[in-house]
Amino acid sequence: MGFGGLFKELAVFAVMVTIMATSVAAQPKPGCQSHCGNISIPYPFGTSNGCYISRDFFINCDTSFNPPKAFLSDTGLELQVLNISLDDGSLRIQYHRSVGYDCYNSSGPTSYDTSVFLHRKFSISYSRNKFTAIGCDTIAYINGFSGPDSSNITAIPRGMQAYFFNFTTLQSHSTVLRFNPCSYGFLVEDGVYTFSTSDLSNIDFNKRKYPLILDWAIGDQTCEEAKMDPKNYACKQNSACIDPESGPGYLCKCNDGFQGNPYLSNGCQDINECEALKPCNEFGICHNTLGSYYCTCPEGFEGDGRKYGTGCSPKPKAHRESFPILLVALGWYT
Repeated sequence: MGFGGLFKELAVFAVMVTIMATSVAAQPKPGCQSHCGNISIPYPFGTSNGCYISRDFFINCDTSFNPPKAFLSDTGLELQVLNISLDDGSLRIQYHRSVGYDCYNSSGPTSYDTSVFLHRKFSISYSRNKFTAIGCDTIAYINGFSGPDSSNITAIPRGMQAYFFNFTTLQSHSTVLRFNPCSYGFLVEDGVYTFSTSDLSNIDFNKRKYPLILDWAIGDQTCEEAKMDPKNYACKQNSACIDPESGPGYLCKCNDGFQGNPYLSNGCQDINECEALKPCNEFGICHNTLGSYYCTCPEGFEGDGRKYGTGCSPKPKAHRESFPILLVALGWYT
């Protein structure tokens, strides 16, 4: 099989497994609520007692909205959950005070908001968010907190769990008041915000809400440490433990060839690649195995049996032409 065929097969496999895993992994604990409105709530998260792994993973499903909205509870802030991902240990949220601002008129300052954010357990993704400031005559700072220590920062560090904004202006926007009375600052999911000059004059810009990505993990132990406590170890059968780059704690992931929720007992189930992927050539015979599969060719055919491999081709027949042997005896007759 050439590299092109191999890459094609791997790409098809990856796409199909991703689709299957997405539909299966969003599993709650048995007997627990699976959705809040249109948001899937997979374990270790949950909406009621006994349905989440710890209080930090409690989701408040507010049914006063139609459809209901999911919120991270116990934060003191209105953090709406837009998506929960088990694959990479991330939460997509929206904060009602996304944008910090510092506004002026001809008399001086008029309004100011630092947009304080805090979560005691989950950290702000350093790789999937961008600190953005807009405005003329604007200097914006983001002050970040990671655990008990704090520092002024110019980039998002690993493990940052809280922040607020500071703004400085040299001329109180006096030279740009006509089209830009405010300075704005916000953290936003990378790729979501696109600057427009109309944002400078939009006096309601501070009311906008932007999505933010949080990183979550189980506990505060490394994989090695967590495995020493089997009773509380969160990774179940057919899964592996992963130490995330974002900070303390660990994540679980189904082993290759399995799909589902690695935090649930028997949550990682074998993928039947023969049915889901149809990976074998039209003449090939697919054999599903625990965590994998293989293809064979029927009798009289040769090859690897794979759709994007050498497939199955008829074996060349062994032709042997036989010629009659004529024995001639030569002799002299007298």
